[in-house]
Formats: sequence, structure tokens, C-alpha cells
Amino acid sequence: MSNPTTRVLALLELLQSHGNATGSELAGKLGVDGRTLRRYINTLEEIGIPLTSERGRYGGYRLVSGYKLPPMMFTNDETLAISLGLLAARSLNLGDMGSAVASAQAKLERVMPQKLKQQLRALDENITLDFLPSPAPASAVLATLASATQERCRTVFEYTSITDKAAGTEITLQREFDPYGLVFRRGRWYAVGHCHLRGELRTFRLDRMSALQRLDIPFERPRDFDAASYLNRSFSQMDSAVEVELLLHTNLATASAMLGHEEGLLTPQGDAVLWRAHTGCLGWFSSQLMQLPCRFEILSPPNLKAELRRQAERLMAIAAE
Repeated sequence: MSNPTTRVLALLELLQSHGNATGSELAGKLGVDGRTLRRYINTLEEIGIPLTSERGRYGGYRLVSGYKLPPMMFTNDETLAISLGLLAARSLNLGDMGSAVASAQAKLERVMPQKLKQQLRALDENITLDFLPSPAPASAVLATLASATQERCRTVFEYTSITDKAAGTEITLQREFDPYGLVFRRGRWYAVGHCHLRGELRTFRLDRMSALQRLDIPFERPRDFDAASYLNRSFSQMDSAVEVELLLHTNLATASAMLGHEEGLLTPQGDAVLWRAHTGCLGWFSSQLMQLPCRFEILSPPNLKAELRRQAERLMAIAAE
């Protein structure tokens, strides 16, 4: 690293990744003496990089809090990782944040080397993220709830529930809610926490919330609370759910990886795995079964086989067109 310009850029990267660092630490990593390091610090300040320095045993140099470096300061691997994250964000039902995701991606591509752009386009054109289409929450709702969850702050919102699916009857009630966690599951965002109207743990869909506000009322979240696990349990215990049993012709490790966070209980049974689960819609459940990469047997209920047969006939008709 003999080029002074290269050393200055390396110093900037060290300050970005290490936060606060002493002069001796920085000089040692760059292979220079203290006087040369101070000259490099002055160079950064002259080109507009805001730095602070503190004297004493625990002193050192660091970037001013809140200063954001341009995307070009990321390594190729970091830039690719960020780009992949933005590609995934397109499928995460972020509502009106879709344009912001596209804008961020465009800004990042403008400073990418050509080879990295080609890699990203190859990923963009050939990777499919299989998320179910569903209503998306407003970005303000997601951001406000995430902040309230982090800071343990109560919220209040209007929540619309469907009381009769066949008739499409809805009811809207105001809820005061302590958010314990947010979960993205099957194409929808959910908030899990304490509902003060019902006086117990409840789950709410973000796309059914409106007029959300934070309140200056702190709360304590139960220790080691797992929002995703609670959501899975509550879904599997719904009163309206139908219990299903299937025998998966694979091993337990493969079945667990294959089903991911799907609710239900997996139990080894000889050379197969017994899967017990619940669903509120046999038609939807049968469509998911068609995506399983292993052989399986439907043990119960009998009408699930009829639903699966209908799904297969529908696909065969499409293929024959």
C-alpha cells in the first residue's frame, strides 16, 4: 500500500468499519507513523469528510455520528449483498415503499462496476421469490410499528375485522396495543402483542390497520418472547381450522427444511415423517401440497384428497390448452 491516495481511502474504510479507533491502531494497520497518519486525517477533512478526535487513554478518531458514506465505498461483496436485499424487498409486500426500493436500486447501479452490474442483472432475471400475492400495509404503518416495538412504546389504531367472509361484513374498532414483534408470513405482515381492548395477546394484520399513532406510554415485553413461534401456534389452534394429517416420504431433517416455518408437528414414523397441521381452507392447503418435492400420503381428512384432485385437474386443463 505504497500510494498515499490508496492509504487515505484505506483510512476512510477503517474509520467506517471500526467506529472509534486510536491513532496507534490506525497507523499500525496502514503501516505508517503518527505524523503521516495525522496528514492523512487532514486530507480527509479537506475533502469534506467530518471527523472527530478525542484525547486521552480511550480517545481516538471516528466519523461524525450520522455521516453517510456513498455506496461506492462498499466492497463488491457488500454491494452485491445490498442489491440482493433490495431484490428481495420487492416481494415483501412493502406497499408504497416499492418506488423507494426501485430508486435505491437505481442509485446503487449507477456506481457499480460493469461486471457487478452484469452479476446483479443475471440474479434479477433468473431468481424467483415465491411470495403469495396479498394486500400490502402502508410503509408508515410498518415503520411506526417497528419503531414502537424497538422502543417499547404503546400504539393506538383503527382495526378492520371481517365478521362474515361469505357476506363480506366488516367491523372497525379502535385498539390500544403493545407491539411485541413483527412477522412476515405467507405474503402478509403481522404484529403480535398485548391488546388492551381484549386484555390478552393478539395478532393483527398490518394491512387492516389505519390511523396508527404512537402513544407516550411505555410497556414491558415478556422476556424471550418469540413472535414467530406464537404466530405459528395461534394459527394452528384456530377454532375454524381443520386438522390434517399427512405422511411425508422423506426424513425429518429434509421435511423440516422443506416446510420451513409452516405450522404443525413433525414426527418421525419409520422411513417417513408424520405431519399434523391445521388449515382454514382445504383448497389453499391442497395448492401448497402440490409444491412439495417429495411423495406424500393424505391420511385425513378424506375431502382433502378431493381438493387435491381438483387442483391437479385444473392444472392439467391449463397444460392442455
